[in-house]
Amino acid sequence: MGDYLSSLHKTWEAFSDHKVYRKMEYMTDPVKHTPGHILCCDCGVPISPNPANICVACLRSKVDISQGIPKQVSISFCKQCQRYFQPPGTWVQCALESRDLLALCLKKIKAPLSKVRLVDASFVWTEPHSKRLKVKLTIQKEVMNGAILQQVFVVDYVVQPQMCGDCHRVEAKDFWKAVVQVRQKTLHKKTFYYLEQLILKYGMHQNTLRIKEIHDGLDFYYSSKQHAQKMVEFLQCTVPTRYKASQRLISQDIHSNTYNYKSTFSVEIVPICKDNVVCLSPKLAQSLGNMNQICVCIRVTSVIHLIDPNTLQVADIDGNTFWSHPFNSLCHPKQLEEFIVMECSIVQDIKRSAGAGMISKKHTLGEVWVQKTSEMNTDKQYFCRTHLGHLLNPGDLVLGFDLVNCNLNDEHVNKMKSDRVPDVVLIKKSYDRTRRQRRRNWKLKELARDRENTDTDDERQYQDFLEDLEEDEAIRKNVNIYRDSTIPVESDTDDEGAPRISLAEMLEDLHISQDATGGEGESMMT
Repeated sequence: MGDYLSSLHKTWEAFSDHKVYRKMEYMTDPVKHTPGHILCCDCGVPISPNPANICVACLRSKVDISQGIPKQVSISFCKQCQRYFQPPGTWVQCALESRDLLALCLKKIKAPLSKVRLVDASFVWTEPHSKRLKVKLTIQKEVMNGAILQQVFVVDYVVQPQMCGDCHRVEAKDFWKAVVQVRQKTLHKKTFYYLEQLILKYGMHQNTLRIKEIHDGLDFYYSSKQHAQKMVEFLQCTVPTRYKASQRLISQDIHSNTYNYKSTFSVEIVPICKDNVVCLSPKLAQSLGNMNQICVCIRVTSVIHLIDPNTLQVADIDGNTFWSHPFNSLCHPKQLEEFIVMECSIVQDIKRSAGAGMISKKHTLGEVWVQKTSEMNTDKQYFCRTHLGHLLNPGDLVLGFDLVNCNLNDEHVNKMKSDRVPDVVLIKKSYDRTRRQRRRNWKLKELARDRENTDTDDERQYQDFLEDLEEDEAIRKNVNIYRDSTIPVESDTDDEGAPRISLAEMLEDLHISQDATGGEGESMMT
């Protein structure tokens, strides 16, 4: 009996070791391990176990996590300023398929998206002229016993045209909150033509609602007071001016303490233009280096540039100095007379008094005898000193003012001694205007403005300004000059020696055109 029990115990130990070995072999062998599957409770398809015990296809057929999110949304777009409307009252500039535009589109459905988790968002390409924007969204949401369902769908945005408030005011042309009235009490518009080119060059006309031209100036209308103040600051930096500001109450709300004003800025430019002959007060002439009172204005930029034709002494007068010691032009441009140079000699030794100011290096002092072309049948000649000695030769034609035979009504001239007042003041050399105009192979741009009336005198003044650009390089540097392709390119000087603008100083005139489809896509430059 004892031997039987001993053999039975050994057999049991061997069987136990074999069972443990088979169990370990089953646990360590990955090939023989297979995960469990369950059947979908709806369609019976074998699936991996999940909290809902249902396949993805059946779950999507029962639950739509995109429910409540609109699949078609409208978005407003202003065609005039190329901006999109962002509620509640903002218009923003966004490029197509940009991050800013994507953020704007998602804000349109911000409330429904708050109930789901946004995983990804991107644009689906559409035709630029289709008035449609498509955004593909990927969202996730927890459904049925903690199961997370992910879904991809497309939201269609319909671009609807709507004019913004700023463009409404521009189109109305009568709505404005601020106006800048620029005035100059002079007969010639050279300063205004120069100011117009500066405004175009620096783009100061972009915020204007309307530009109106009147007899003695320009009116700039703006939708905000800040834009008008910026324009006034620009004028103060470019030409000598002074201004006054006023405002008028239009409406008010006593409950919210808000007021609606219309502001007016009256800007006055100094009444001095290029080529004007002026008479300074004795005190001002002494402060400028004991220069003569009779001077010629050779240029008007941010200051008034004067030159003494007797000594070539130059001086700059800013706006504050002018308004403290004002002076007027002795003669207007219509009083310019044509003289012929009979004799010209260069003055080598220039006598300078104590405390004299700077001498111009660009001019040469000359003593000339001239005779009016209208008095060629007489022997009456005039003697004068001029700053044009480097340009004049016997037989040349020159424009100047006859101070002997004109009626000068100026308080400073009336107090001067007669020997201190020159007989003739020469201004500039005369060339054939018709030939210069025919050979001019460049052009300028102009402001789009409302004109009251145009006459032949305005055209003559504009031609004078174009000639000044050809003769004065300092003014030409501040102006954008464009090449006129309709006029053939010739040499920089003509047969008479009239100055001309070189091709290197001209810009190519760029034309903006629409793209090949003729719609509102990205513009091309040609």
